[in-house]
Amino acid sequence: MTEPGSEAPRGDYLPPTPLATAAHEDRQALHALDGAESPDAAATAIVDAQAQAKAAAAHAIAEAQAQAAAAQRIPTQTGARERPAADYTGLVTRAIGFGIDAVIIDLTAVIVTGIIALALNLFSIPSKIDTALAAVGAVVFIVWSAAYFVTFWSTTGQTPGARIMRFRVLGPGAQRGHITPRRALVRLLAMILAAIPLLAGYFMVLFDDRRRGLHDRLAHTVVIDAPDTETPVNRMRARRQPAAPHP
Repeated sequence: MTEPGSEAPRGDYLPPTPLATAAHEDRQALHALDGAESPDAAATAIVDAQAQAKAAAAHAIAEAQAQAAAAQRIPTQTGARERPAADYTGLVTRAIGFGIDAVIIDLTAVIVTGIIALALNLFSIPSKIDTALAAVGAVVFIVWSAAYFVTFWSTTGQTPGARIMRFRVLGPGAQRGHITPRRALVRLLAMILAAIPLLAGYFMVLFDDRRRGLHDRLAHTVVIDAPDTETPVNRMRARRQPAAPHP
């Protein structure tokens, strides 16, 4: 139940209406007809297009309903007490997702650094310039790491690691499962503070009723499970589903 003063899920959380789903199916069927070479091929293409549209609509509805249910449990005042919710993401899952993100960030930095180093080897560069380039590289790495998290949190609510582990970051009034860039930056800086006292800020997740760490409390965010997150595997499975018999 939503606490007093909390925001109800907004329109962006609501699943698509049946009329919108039907219109999408009609567009898919018309597109299939345009590319058909015979009546039999057209009928088969229409059935396949309708099946794919229904699978995509069902997936969108399930994900929207999950987000709406989670959003109802996000109070504006984060100090309010609530019963533990089963869909708040635990520490281990979040740590694995962060580890995946760290690998992506570091691997990208290594590849870019290697390319730049190979290019610079073609020229004779004084040692002083090498030192300056190393300092610039460190600054660029920090900016790249910060931009990685802030961009993904404020656009989709999920970093690639969170998408793989199927969880997302939400805040009060978050729309489409993401938070504002300002809140994302506050959360990132708070993650550094949470790590300073021997990672004590992260272990707060184990004892908080909504599994919030210090960074979640300071940024007024929660992390929820997103089992219906769309992935390439999910899309492939939807395409492979047998089409319903045409009446």
